Amino acid sequence: MKPPPDERRILIVGLGLIGGSLAAALRVSGYGRHAGRHHNDDAGDPGPAKHILACDPDASEIARGIEMGLIDGGDTRLEALVEGVSLVVLAVPVLAMEAVMAQLAACLDRAAPDVVVTDVGSTKVAIRQAVVAAFGRMPTNLVLGHPIAGSEKSGVAASDAGLYAHHKVILTPEDDTDPTATARVRALWEACGAEVLEMGVARHDQVLARTSHLPHLLAFSLVDTLARQDERLEIFRYAAGGFRDFTRIAGSDPVMWRDIFIANRDAVLAALDDFEAGVERLRGAVERGDSDAMLAIFDRASHARHYFESLLNQTSYQAEYQMQQHGKLRYRVSPGGGVTGRIRVPGDKSISHRSIMLGALAEGVTEIKGFLEGEDSLATLQAFREMGVAIEGPHQGRVTVHGVGLHGLKAPSGSLYVGNAGTAMRLFAGLLAGQAFDTELIGDASLTKRPMNRVAEPLRAMGAAIDTAEGGRPPLHIHGGRPLKGITYNMPMASAQVKSCLLLAGLYAEGETRVREPAPTRDHTERMLQGFGYAVHREGDTCWLQGGGRLAAAPIDVPSDISSATFFLVAAAITPGADLVLEHVGINPTRIGAINILTLMGADLRLENAHEVGGEPVADLHIRYAPLKGIDIPVSQVPLAIDEFPALFIAAANAEGTTRLRGAEELRVKESDRLQAMANGLATLGVKHVLHQDGIDIVGRSSGPGGESARYGGGRIDSLGDHRIAMAFTIAALRAGDEIIIDDCANVATSFPGFIDLARRVGMILEEQQEVS
Repeated sequence: MKPPPDERRILIVGLGLIGGSLAAALRVSGYGRHAGRHHNDDAGDPGPAKHILACDPDASEIARGIEMGLIDGGDTRLEALVEGVSLVVLAVPVLAMEAVMAQLAACLDRAAPDVVVTDVGSTKVAIRQAVVAAFGRMPTNLVLGHPIAGSEKSGVAASDAGLYAHHKVILTPEDDTDPTATARVRALWEACGAEVLEMGVARHDQVLARTSHLPHLLAFSLVDTLARQDERLEIFRYAAGGFRDFTRIAGSDPVMWRDIFIANRDAVLAALDDFEAGVERLRGAVERGDSDAMLAIFDRASHARHYFESLLNQTSYQAEYQMQQHGKLRYRVSPGGGVTGRIRVPGDKSISHRSIMLGALAEGVTEIKGFLEGEDSLATLQAFREMGVAIEGPHQGRVTVHGVGLHGLKAPSGSLYVGNAGTAMRLFAGLLAGQAFDTELIGDASLTKRPMNRVAEPLRAMGAAIDTAEGGRPPLHIHGGRPLKGITYNMPMASAQVKSCLLLAGLYAEGETRVREPAPTRDHTERMLQGFGYAVHREGDTCWLQGGGRLAAAPIDVPSDISSATFFLVAAAITPGADLVLEHVGINPTRIGAINILTLMGADLRLENAHEVGGEPVADLHIRYAPLKGIDIPVSQVPLAIDEFPALFIAAANAEGTTRLRGAEELRVKESDRLQAMANGLATLGVKHVLHQDGIDIVGRSSGPGGESARYGGGRIDSLGDHRIAMAFTIAALRAGDEIIIDDCANVATSFPGFIDLARRVGMILEEQQEVS
């Protein structure tokens, strides 16, 4: 917990479970440890500093609070307690708030000159109305708030000092609220161990109506319905744990919930309307025996519940969706270690994204093996669930997609969240431009900084209507129902994401869509479209397709990701004694730039067991240590290795001589400015380099006898939340002279789940540490 709040005197109005637990948590935080000099007989005497006072209509509750050591004094009269108070917390029922506000307005001038007022009510619009009725306006020193915590118990005797620990408190300050007042209320709750968020008053009531008020309403209704039936004793006797868990909240305070439903009536009714519509859809599916519709609903709900659980536990999936990130992961990597063994890295992310997309748009059932169960791919999978596609899995890399056809997607109920996946957002833009409904694409904090005009502008030329945020950045709002026309587009820079976006839009366009690329880029989309029976043509640097066709479901076996494999290829290439086999890696000719570059640098790298799976070439990659030499990286290889350069920069730092890269300005607009981020990290380690706008020169260092001496130093690296930067400097530690500490590594899970386990398995020495901000 953080230090106790710096308040001279705190007054809690309403000493029930919520108010009493606040007092208990403040005591545990160290606030007013001198408690014991009670001032119940003379409540107006300010006494010594750091006191907690309470007002409650029940004098016995005040006496109990004093006896428990929670408060220093109290009274049943509010006006008897406000003298010198610096912070007032209103913890009374919602419908009692108007009367209490009127009493407070009449005597607040006797409080400390810098007094701040806050509340704990679970509806905010009604309480704001009560404030305005009492004060004539919203005072700038009044900060409305709501702790998301509670219990079926009530009264001060049920007070729990840990009630707010690791729970959220939502503050709803106005535009003109004094920032100092907001900061003081934040400090109050953080001292209790709570996580403090902010949102608007109306938004708060809408969110809480759906996530708290509606579930309570349904639980009360279900239990009441069953309790009024003749066979109720049999029903309750044989009810299982699921019934108990679902209906537990029906044991909550009936009066409190009556007040909440009255105060938040409009938002609750809107939430109930949405729920009833959902029940009607499910009822219709059951009546029709529509197994796909039922599976879509159940599977979408099941996985949404898993994601909700990950949010509650602050695990990585969607941790930044609609809330702040409060914990960061740090890697501490020891120098040395080895690289030997035989491993298989996760499935290719690019192919995993496309397998879900095309499987959903196909007619029939698509079986996928080797699916990458990372955050980015899971976000794509969940987005299609939200558009009505029934998807089974993933389970150990297996996913079954029940395709709905090119025109079978349904409007999602809200924004589609794609996490950190730039690939998903850009490809989604193309396929959603051809739909009949509007959609909004949003992502995490990192993705929100990335440019999207490179897809928005050519899509607009096809007739799409797309709005972006300032600078052409997410979120993307795509207006549906616009007829698309095929175009011929000359890409200004090589980008597989732009090419794929336009080909997917071309599926819905009238006529022919042609894309010319200035340099070869990965061709997974073209290969997979062909695999789904959709004709794609290529001649030289141009590919094209005709709109208006159909996709037929086909099995997909996702190869291991060459981008993920590259980190281990480089690890082996720079480590004396290394001997490593990476199994079943995709070696698509448009993706093997890293293999080509390492080979040019002198790596001992062989392809074994080469074959094709679903039109994609794969092989086992066998690499042994061999001294590397610096090279001028051929410009032709740059687009074939654009995602692998962070790892290749580490190879260059361990090569003899200078490695020069040009024509890689694309690295400036990835999850971070990867040229600058890598240059900063190399500088920290003491690696000489010269940074250019479109590339870098990296000066390698000669090794000592046997090639085993350190190549550079250690230090602390800021990965900027970029998973590839984090993994690159992790493998750099193999040849460092001291440990390397890498900050902000949580996003490694977005592209490479299991990276830490595999790194340790081959012989690296590293640990994860949670960094709490």
